[in-house]
Amino acid sequence: MTDTKDKDNDSKDGEAPKKTLGLGKGTLSLKKGVSSSAHHNVGRGGVAVEVRRKRSTPITSAPAAPDDAVSKEDPHLTAGEREARVRALREAISGGDKAKTSLPKRRTTIEDKKKEEAEAKSARESAREKEMEELRRIEEEEQKKNQEIQSRAPALAPSSPPAVPGEPSLTAHRRGRNFEDDGQQESYRDRLKKGTPKTPPSRQGDNRRGGRITVTQALNRDYDRDRGPSLAAQRRAREKARLAALNNEPAKKVIREVIVPETITVGELANRMAETGSSVIKALMKLGVMATITESIDADTAELIIEEFGHKIKRVTDADIEIGLEGVEESKEDEANLRPRPPVVTIMGHVDHGKTSLLDALRKTDVVSGEAGGITQHIGAYQVTMKNGGKITFLDTPGHAAFTEMRSRGANITDVVVIVVAANDSVMPQTIEAINHAKAAHVPIIIALNKIDLPDADPQKVKTALLQYEIVVEDLSGDVQCIEVSAKQKLNLDKLEEAILLQAEILELKANPDREAQGVVIESKLEKGRGPVATVLIRKGTLRIGDIFVAGAEYGKVRALINDRGENVKEAVPGQPVEVLGLNGAPDAGDGFSVVEDDSKAREISAYRQRKRRTAQAVLDVKGRTTMEDLMAQREGLQKTSLPVIIKADVHGSVEAIAGSLAKMVQENEGIEIKVLHTGVGGITESDVTLAQASGGVIIGFNVRTNAQARALATRDNVDIRYYNVIYDVIDDAKAIMSGLLAPVKRENHIGDAEILEVFNVSKVGKVAGCKVTLGMVKRGAGVRLLRDDVVIHEGTLKTLKRHKDEVKEVKEGTECGMAFENYDDIKAGDIIECYEIVEETRTLT
Repeated sequence: MTDTKDKDNDSKDGEAPKKTLGLGKGTLSLKKGVSSSAHHNVGRGGVAVEVRRKRSTPITSAPAAPDDAVSKEDPHLTAGEREARVRALREAISGGDKAKTSLPKRRTTIEDKKKEEAEAKSARESAREKEMEELRRIEEEEQKKNQEIQSRAPALAPSSPPAVPGEPSLTAHRRGRNFEDDGQQESYRDRLKKGTPKTPPSRQGDNRRGGRITVTQALNRDYDRDRGPSLAAQRRAREKARLAALNNEPAKKVIREVIVPETITVGELANRMAETGSSVIKALMKLGVMATITESIDADTAELIIEEFGHKIKRVTDADIEIGLEGVEESKEDEANLRPRPPVVTIMGHVDHGKTSLLDALRKTDVVSGEAGGITQHIGAYQVTMKNGGKITFLDTPGHAAFTEMRSRGANITDVVVIVVAANDSVMPQTIEAINHAKAAHVPIIIALNKIDLPDADPQKVKTALLQYEIVVEDLSGDVQCIEVSAKQKLNLDKLEEAILLQAEILELKANPDREAQGVVIESKLEKGRGPVATVLIRKGTLRIGDIFVAGAEYGKVRALINDRGENVKEAVPGQPVEVLGLNGAPDAGDGFSVVEDDSKAREISAYRQRKRRTAQAVLDVKGRTTMEDLMAQREGLQKTSLPVIIKADVHGSVEAIAGSLAKMVQENEGIEIKVLHTGVGGITESDVTLAQASGGVIIGFNVRTNAQARALATRDNVDIRYYNVIYDVIDDAKAIMSGLLAPVKRENHIGDAEILEVFNVSKVGKVAGCKVTLGMVKRGAGVRLLRDDVVIHEGTLKTLKRHKDEVKEVKEGTECGMAFENYDDIKAGDIIECYEIVEETRTLT
């Protein structure tokens, strides 16, 4: 072992110094290594070169190798990095021989390195541009092929989706697959020449790891480029291309029918149009309407918005609930279901011409004796049976001027109008009004000349007078039937009945009795123990006990039916008037009457009509409020005299007549106002008394009375309640009350004139005019005017009036006197003094 060690030591001591790799004369050669003393002689003219690398490998003695061998050390190095490493290695080997020029060589090396890096960067950019050009070329080819496929695509979709040409090469190119052979590797310059992108560094293991990426990929931002589209994305692209090939037309906008009520919110309108709320708000802003998503707009504005978006509008209102309430029209009824019905005849004419007496003669009853004042004050409905079995329904209307609305309503619900004219009284104002109502309703007219049994009867005079109003009777070659009758003597009543039936045959009056009942409310009232009662004339269908109906704004269920003779009946047929019990309130006269299928629909219709009535009443209340004109009149002392009244009557028609008469009186007289606070049917209650006490009004009771509690309350609060049974008295008392409330009228009464003859200056008095009374008289204390050249220059009172130095009260015509004015002395001879006094007169209403 000792020998061996010695041999080793000998070999180490005698071993020649190691040779280093260096460059000499353009070739690689082995030279003697730098001695250790060289490192100590750096400061004596030698230069030591230190090379720092990111990744350094130990340099060992090896034979010279070409540059390719060096490049194979790390295949991931760029060309610039390899050349920089080789250059640094060569400089390190030849450092000892070129010590004097090592510093400039280093500076040159750094500059070369920067230059080479810039060249490498430009090379990479040019390679990227070539790569993008290649991609664009491939995509253009794919688009051309897709267009060819679409042009040849059939109408229906193929069973399997067509493959997109060039997809594998594009995918492979996007994913950056390595196109190098297994045993060969192309240089970087060759790849740039071919335009092939540099192969990215491959990861060890499977590259498909469920979408995971490494930190290096995230930092280098190469993940999207390396990974490429997924298989699912490729399938979606192929499906999209297939659908585009099948249907190239753009999606058409769906045109909707938008239902719009009277008011609608912006959000609801947008939902019904399937549009966004912001787009609807923008459209409203263009129209100048600033509205939020929750605000409401009217139907007209909504219609403009809907038309702008290209949709169709369908407007609906709350009144649509009444659609179908009238049922099938008569013209559309099946002829097999129609049956003849009795004619409805309205008796009209002037007051006291014998309308009710004529009807009594036909019915063989006595209604006139039961009427207050001998005049009819509401519509009466009766049915008369003829000797031949035929039936006629008569409506008796009031003839007084206050009952215009009743007569108009009677003419509108009738088939034939019989106008009664007294043979001894000719044509009167209400006769003319009845003729006008009948003409407006397009109803045939029959003239009944009553009271022909009187000695002063002149039928020919009446017939001639009717010509002024385009009523030509048959005797004068006209087409209007004229029957001369006497209700008191019962003359020619049968001829009147025959004339009515003849006219009914001409009209061919028919109705379907098997449908839901419909009719008209003739009159309504509130009876104690029976509740609201309505007199109804059936026009279509049959009304039975138990039917649910709607009458105006009220509804109910038929509890009982009573005919015109007070008998209970189970049903009412077309043309028959009956009293209906079972209402929840008294309807207005003239309201429609209809049977509905169930109670819920009746409630809905009643609620809608009540809302409509309240809205209309609110509009009237607003109009009745104090206006600017009223305030100005009050300031000037010209405020109207107002009388609040509350009207309660037995039937609705009487209420209507009284209110109409009071309104007419207000129109005919300026400076007065009658405010109808409340109207109703039935007795006077405590609520009526409370309302009158709060407003300072008067309660008018027409054929009604006050209950005990309301009477005691009225006595305590001093509320004025007035009872009437004739409408004349109501109007006369209203005029008297208003006349008492009106302020008296001041009127100027001219007394006389005096002429100034001479003017005197009196001490302590001033100027005094010596005058002579030329007309009437002059009174002390009366008003005077001073006129000069027919122009009033002063108006005041007399300070003194003397006759021969004595103060007198008056001076008569032709007498001289002395006068002085209060606080005025600009008087001249020749002026005229006019004397007058103010007289107050009580106003009377017409």
